[in-house]
Parts: sequence; C-alpha cells; structure tokens
Amino acid sequence: MTEESTSMRMPSMIALALITEIREGNIPVGAPLPTERELAERFDASRPTIREALAQMQMRGFLDAGGGRRPRATRPSIQTILESAGEHIRDLLGDAESGAHLEQTRLFIETGAVREAAKRRDRIQIARLQDALDRNEAAIGRPHFAETDIAFHRELVSIVGNPVILTLHDMFVSGLLAQRPPVDDPASYDAVAHGEHRAIFEAVVNGDTAIATDVMERHLARSYQARLTMKKPAIAADKSAK
Repeated sequence: MTEESTSMRMPSMIALALITEIREGNIPVGAPLPTERELAERFDASRPTIREALAQMQMRGFLDAGGGRRPRATRPSIQTILESAGEHIRDLLGDAESGAHLEQTRLFIETGAVREAAKRRDRIQIARLQDALDRNEAAIGRPHFAETDIAFHRELVSIVGNPVILTLHDMFVSGLLAQRPPVDDPASYDAVAHGEHRAIFEAVVNGDTAIATDVMERHLARSYQARLTMKKPAIAADKSAK
C-alpha cells in the first residue's frame, strides 16, 4: 500500500472508528466530540484529515454540526438520511436531463399519493386542501404562484400520513416546483395548473381514485416535458450559429 493510498483512506478509517464508538455507546448520543486538536493527536492525523472524517460522519447521520457549537454525536434517522440525500439531489436540479428524471420520480410518488388521498381523506384534511387550493387560485399570474403550487401538492401528499413520502416531497419536489422553467404567458400557464389542481381536489373529495390518478398524471407530465425540453432552444441556437 502506497503512502498516498493510506492518506486517502485515513479520513474514512477515523470516521469509522468514531462511528463505532457512538454505536457502542462509548460516545453518548448528544455528547460533544473531542476537539479537532484532540482528535488529530489521538489519530496522529492533520486537521484537514480530521475535518474530512467529521464531514463523512455528518453525511452518514452520526454527527450534528449545526448551531455554531461543537459537533455532537447523533444517530441516523429516516429524516437525517433523506435530508443528506436531498442536498445531493438539489445539486442535480441545474441539469435539464437530471431534473427531468426527478420529475419522473415525482410522478410515481404523487400519483401514488393522490390515489391514497382519495381513499383515506377526512373532513379536516379536505378543508386544509381546499384552503391551499383557494390560495393557489388567488396567486394566478403573480410571482408567488409557485409557492402556493408547492403548498397544494404538499397538503395533498400529507393526507397519506407517511413521513418518508412527505420528507421526499420537501427534499426535492419543492425544489422542482420552485425552479420550473420560465414560460411566455405565466398567467395562462398558472390558470391551467390551477384548473388541474381543482380537478384533482374534486376527485379526492369524491373518492374517485381513477380520475384523481389520471388528472395527476397529465398534470405532472406537462412539467416533466417542460423540463426535459428546457435547454433545446439554446442548443438549436448554438447549432444555427455554426
């Protein structure tokens, strides 16, 4: 093993050693980790190596480094794992093709969610969904329409009562909605989107899973196609310039 390969593996080895101590209870959950200096002395490593090890621990959900305080030991949960994945997912949103793949993933999630919502909705959930729909209508043609769009979809997904699905929505579906491609006539586009939201709402209220699923599929397909073709005009322009 070369000196270079050993150096590259050192952060992972340190992270694993500290994670093992957390798992075995030698470092209690919530307890602060030793300082970088102490860890550097213990593992005979440089400060940058220690920082990389701590970053790996945080990515795996074993370290809470927020709040401007010393990093503390923690244990991974569904929430922290998905939040970590969400950071990587957000990095993909600037790429048109990756964004289109995420839109396709969103289609699978939300068509399933609307089907379940049509089966299990109650009066309180319907009232909240109605309120989100009304706020969405009031925002047609206005800059904050995307926010009300997000709120409607989130309220719909929350009816399912599955924290994993809701967290996935918060991690990247909201980002997709907020970063939708620009359109020539926002008011007309918003009106169409709201009309589809209303059709989805009525199907959920009526407990009609077939119509709810069909409308949601068509609603999301427009967003998917828009993102998939988002960069095509620029590509065509580049070719014409040549």
